Amino acid sequence: MSSKSDESTQSYIDSPEKQKLLYKRTLIIVSISQIFGGAGLAAGITVGALLAQQMLGTDAVAGLPAALFTLGSAGAALLVGRLSQRFGRRTGLTTGFMAGGLGAIGVVIAAITNSVFLLFASLLIYGAGTATNLQARYAGTDLANKKQRGTAVSIAMVSTTFGAVAGPNLVDVMGNFALSIGVPALAGPFILAAAAFILAGLVLYVMLRPDPFIMAKMIEAYKQEHGDHKKNLAAAEQANNKRGIAVGATIMVLTQIVMIAIMTMTPVHMKHHGHGLSEIGLVIGVHVGSMFLPSLITGILVDKIGRTAMTIASGATLLLAGVIAAIAPSDSMILLVISLSLLGLGWNFGLISGTALIVDSTESSTRAKTQGTVDVFIALAGASGGAMSGMIVANSSYTTLSFTGGILSLLLIPVVIWSRRTKE
Repeated sequence: MSSKSDESTQSYIDSPEKQKLLYKRTLIIVSISQIFGGAGLAAGITVGALLAQQMLGTDAVAGLPAALFTLGSAGAALLVGRLSQRFGRRTGLTTGFMAGGLGAIGVVIAAITNSVFLLFASLLIYGAGTATNLQARYAGTDLANKKQRGTAVSIAMVSTTFGAVAGPNLVDVMGNFALSIGVPALAGPFILAAAAFILAGLVLYVMLRPDPFIMAKMIEAYKQEHGDHKKNLAAAEQANNKRGIAVGATIMVLTQIVMIAIMTMTPVHMKHHGHGLSEIGLVIGVHVGSMFLPSLITGILVDKIGRTAMTIASGATLLLAGVIAAIAPSDSMILLVISLSLLGLGWNFGLISGTALIVDSTESSTRAKTQGTVDVFIALAGASGGAMSGMIVANSSYTTLSFTGGILSLLLIPVVIWSRRTKE
């Protein structure tokens, strides 16, 4: 490292005010990238299942695209986490978004050539964008204190809303654009996804300097070296940290399974009962908005009333979503919108609570690597939910799937009660 770099780093170490300014600047940059990332994320959710159904001619594999891009996001989460740990958030997140953009381009080519193999391979790579979009939430927490972490996660997530809500509602527009250039209509949203993910990566590559994670590691190392920080955590605290990671991961895994399973089959369920692409786009757009838009309030609540209370709220909200989806008449747009809104909201409560617990329970020397590993389990949970959802609906019904998801979400309550008791 050059002496100029040393002086610049030292100026941040010596000045809490500069650290605060870098924290705020990081949140702004991450928020800008998340607007683009959200638009890229929404394409696969909205039309991935419909594209597979069209190309393969069966509902049994309609859940496979969600399973594939979620499985791809598992591998990407591990890679992005490790790259971030070693080289910083800028390198890790840029790599992930660029890979997602390439995957989306592959999906478009697969639709043009009607190649199922290329579709599946491209969806795996497209999953890198999904993983990166999720991991970007951690970047805002690198320089946040404990009372800011829920809010920091929420600011990154709420920014995703703008792109994520616009994406599904541009399904018809992008479909018409695709047809005008000789591309199948259902591939249109993936053209948008490719551009959006690549732009998100470019924003981070150009603007995320100095890197907040590298800076956080240097500040922590300096404090350890100069005796301002405990060099060795007490055994009890280490045990609490391991428990915190386990509980945070469990919360996010359960909410991901329930959300992905019900969300994946909703477009297929709606199409079977005569709803058009614009109506499907509206329901999924509202759902994705509910996943991200409440984040600002959720983050404040997580910081103010605690991780446990918000996790219990997550379980109750997901249960209600599953019950309403199960009993809603298939032609009722209002009830479908309400159930998918609650599904997104319950997921939001669980993700922000679980993320805050993970950040609370890690130190910068291992934080990004641990976050990446946890996101692998979240992605695998989503892949399982996506794959199983198609099979459950094909062999039973959408009602059965929704009830099952609602009941599964109740497991969140004993998990957090157990974590509270073991701390006492």
